[in-house]
Parts: sequence; C-alpha cells; structure tokens
Amino acid sequence: MLRDIALAKSQGAQGIVSGALDGNGTIDGDNLRALVKEAKPLPVTFHRAFDFALNHAESLDQLIEAGVARVLTSGGANTALEGASRISALVRQARGRIRIVAGGGIRDNNVREVIALTGVDEVHARIGAIVGGASLRHGAKIKLRKRLPDDESAWEKLDEGRMRDLVRQAV
Repeated sequence: MLRDIALAKSQGAQGIVSGALDGNGTIDGDNLRALVKEAKPLPVTFHRAFDFALNHAESLDQLIEAGVARVLTSGGANTALEGASRISALVRQARGRIRIVAGGGIRDNNVREVIALTGVDEVHARIGAIVGGASLRHGAKIKLRKRLPDDESAWEKLDEGRMRDLVRQAV
C-alpha cells in the first residue's frame, strides 16, 4: 500500500483512500499511521472498512489520532439511511476534527433525508446503471466475467503457484 500511495502521489493524485483493520475488527493503528505519513501532504480518507470495526466510537478516535481527514461510513449498516443515528453520533463525536462522509445507498430520492438525519455535509454516492451491450453472437452462452462472491470480505488475488505451473506447462 505504501508503494501504491507513492505512485499515486507521483501521478498527481489529490487524495488517498485506504483502510486497515486487523483480524479482530479494530483499526490497525501502526499500519494506518504509516499510510497517513506516506500520503502527506495529501488528505487520507478511511473507507467503509470502518463499518466493520467492532467499536465505532473508539475507532473514530484512532482515525483522528492518526491524522485521517475523512471517514466514509454507513454507520455500520447496509445503507447510510439505516445507519443514520450512528452517523449522527459520529458527527457529534468528531466535533470538526475529521469529516464524516455518509455513504451507502445514497440516491437522489434520499440524500436530503440522510443529510438532515445525520448532520453530515459530505456524502458519497455511486450513481450508475447497468448498460446492455450488443452481443457479438445472438444467443451466445459465453460468459466473459464471473460472478463475485456475496462475502464482502472476499477478494480475488493471483495464485502465484498456479500461475507458475501454468507457465511451466505452456513452455
């Protein structure tokens, strides 16, 4: 992550978004402080990994202590509207020392309500739509991408051993 931050800075990034929890659901303070230090002078936003932290109030204090500029949160709920009361409590706790950014299910039909219920002055929204493309062959059963798992903590990574085996078999 430190190399990624250095690269982003060298390419003109205006800020860094990251997040680091340990296996116990607490902020990985040492790692986070190193990330914030590497990012300077760019602001760091802690992403929605915050929502998986076991103690949001304690975690917010750790983010403030580490020098994080913003935290993106749904208040530990599926959507910011569902987590509005917790987000509101975080805004009060922050007292301007860190920006609380409401995110998760923010849409044009609920953004005013989220702002009113939480007291945030920043929101994050993904406003997109699935767009169908023209098939190269009508009725084709070929899939070019696979479904992602429902487990939010899962991600795909390269299996280096299998890749080496594949290359050995290919040459």
